Amino acid sequence: MEKTTVTLQDIREAANRIKPYVVRTPLLRERTMDKILGCKVYVKPEMLQVTGAFKMRGAMNKILSLTQEERDKGIICSSSGNHSQACGLAGQITGTHVVVVLPEDAPKIKIEKSKALGAEVILGPRLYDARWEMVEKIQKEHGYTVAHGFEDYTVMAGQGTIGLEILEDLPYVDTVFVPVGGGGLIAGVSTAIKEINPKVRVIGVQAKASDGYVQSRKAGHRVEVESFPSLADGLGCWKPGKNPYPICEKYVDEFVSVTEEDIKKAVKIVANEAKLIAEPSSCVGIAAILGKEVTVKENERVAFVLTSGNWDIDMIGKILNDEEVSARK
Repeated sequence: MEKTTVTLQDIREAANRIKPYVVRTPLLRERTMDKILGCKVYVKPEMLQVTGAFKMRGAMNKILSLTQEERDKGIICSSSGNHSQACGLAGQITGTHVVVVLPEDAPKIKIEKSKALGAEVILGPRLYDARWEMVEKIQKEHGYTVAHGFEDYTVMAGQGTIGLEILEDLPYVDTVFVPVGGGGLIAGVSTAIKEINPKVRVIGVQAKASDGYVQSRKAGHRVEVESFPSLADGLGCWKPGKNPYPICEKYVDEFVSVTEEDIKKAVKIVANEAKLIAEPSSCVGIAAILGKEVTVKENERVAFVLTSGNWDIDMIGKILNDEEVSARK
């Protein structure tokens, strides 16, 4: 029977399924950040995950959930970054053929990384809808299984294992901040957290330059927004994901968006205080407190999901040195 949502049971099964293949990242207590942010700070450093991002959880769960016949045929996905690399490595580990459709103007390094992980790379249109039409055409021709980065419920379940781990390490957490792009991550994480402890506050954070969930929450339904370049280029969201959206409406307490200036400040704080190199997309939760988009209390136990570390090291250096940095789309 076709799935219509993601459940706590799905996430628990995903945790057992992917355990041998992914890193159980720690929940780090960052006391030096308490005074800066005005709360008790914990960070979940998914840049320590396999391939440097949380995406490996969902990709691995997707492939391991397939029948042998489906694995023999292979999978197809479309992503300009972390999801394609995660699918490539998950395919390499399981002996599954992976086809990745990348935008024709994707940076050469992203193309080469996907190829190095064993994926077959096909270049397609830059526009999202046109590229997915191409994916569907190829999928039908070859019988591949589609592994969508945020619309797929099995992928969401894999990402939701982050929520389980936070509650295992800090059962009395008060608030969890999650970066939001398409919404697959926060759909999984919020399901895990709210189904176990509904009292925990879950907050989704986007860049103001591309905040489809924030504007949709205000409107009361999914809306399209104009999307502008941002340092948090991994969180582009011109419209909320169709499948994550109702889950988020059920479980996410609040969506907020942050400025580019506050994102830069957050990157510096994470590097200087936590000694972690987190890409700007990872740091939007911290930026939300710096920009006073969310109020926290001194004794509040606050966990921040730092989603990834895959960013141009030269750009990170410019941010740390207060040099001019160009936003990306």
